[in-house]
Amino acid sequence: MAFPEDVLSEDEHVVLHLHPHWKALIRPILVLVLAVALVVAGWILLPEGDGGTIALYAIAALGLVLTLWLGLWPFLLWRTTHYLFTNERVLLQEGVFSRNRRDLPLTRINDHSMHQRFVERLLGCGTLTIESAGERGQSVLRDVPRVDRVQTKLYELVEAHHDKHSLGDGEMREILADMREGKPLRDPTS
Repeated sequence: MAFPEDVLSEDEHVVLHLHPHWKALIRPILVLVLAVALVVAGWILLPEGDGGTIALYAIAALGLVLTLWLGLWPFLLWRTTHYLFTNERVLLQEGVFSRNRRDLPLTRINDHSMHQRFVERLLGCGTLTIESAGERGQSVLRDVPRVDRVQTKLYELVEAHHDKHSLGDGEMREILADMREGKPLRDPTS
């Protein structure tokens, strides 16, 4: 499921679009392999006849339930979780049937930090915590792939956005000089 482009503003573009790290898919794959192995083992080892057939159906039903509950559902959660970094904001979206989305404008991001446990360092993922001004304060993104690079990219995005939307020292001096001379104010972006 691709992230819908219609949530972006006119001048906004995607810089990074991530799902949680692939390690989230290890358990669903293991559950699927185990379920198939149980059904095949039951088919081979159970005796023929009514009792064996009923037991095989019970094993197959159990395997199907486990595959749907512990295999398909985590896969769907992984697939529908989006970490989207644009030139204007960070969008966090999750949800299979219902959807939760949070927008963090780059102007409101105060701080960001990353944390990697030893195993996460080996796998190349980690947790990114973004602190923003507002009621909700912190957003924790778990299992971010290449979290060190993502944190660096977020820093670059915040700085570039700040530089784009603020006046430099030279521009401020020109405006003050124009005001002292009585010249009309001009748009510094033009």
